[in-house]
Amino acid sequence: MIYEPAEDSELLLEVALKELDPNDEVIEIGAGSGFVAEKLFNKCKFLLTTDISPFAVKKLKEKGLDVVRTDIANGIKKRFSLVLFNPPYLELEKELKRSYWEDLSIDGGKYGLEVICRFLDTLRNFMSERGRAIVIVSSLNIPKVFEEITIRGFEYEIVGEKKLFFEKIFAIKIFERGQDQGSLL
Repeated sequence: MIYEPAEDSELLLEVALKELDPNDEVIEIGAGSGFVAEKLFNKCKFLLTTDISPFAVKKLKEKGLDVVRTDIANGIKKRFSLVLFNPPYLELEKELKRSYWEDLSIDGGKYGLEVICRFLDTLRNFMSERGRAIVIVSSLNIPKVFEEITIRGFEYEIVGEKKLFFEKIFAIKIFERGQDQGSLL
């Protein structure tokens, strides 16, 4: 019922550790098991996690992490300099659906983009003006995910990738248009 760490979680952690500044105020959206957040704890100025699942929220609290149960970051008024998100990025076929909470953690909706688009639509509500977001996407989302980022007025760059047996996963850094961002690759 909680998304267990996998290659995408490892990629997010790897890129987050390279991107992280000790003065960053960080939010990890959909933190699940806390795999990434617990390794960033005490390495930044402030860290908040969110998850929609009550099971994940319980696990995050057990690990001593600050957590808010919400969808993406709805209701959170604070702005963060670093936003991390490993969203569900694949469309789950009807015959593979199991349970509400489990499906919620792995089903990205139509073309695997619905959750990512909802995140992009609200990103400016909780990312600081000069902030940046690191989001994990699949090669199966490309090029459409890049179009979705661009039409919302953001810029992006690929800052990490990992080859899996049927796809590649990418860590994408998203930031406001016109910001100078150094590449991590």
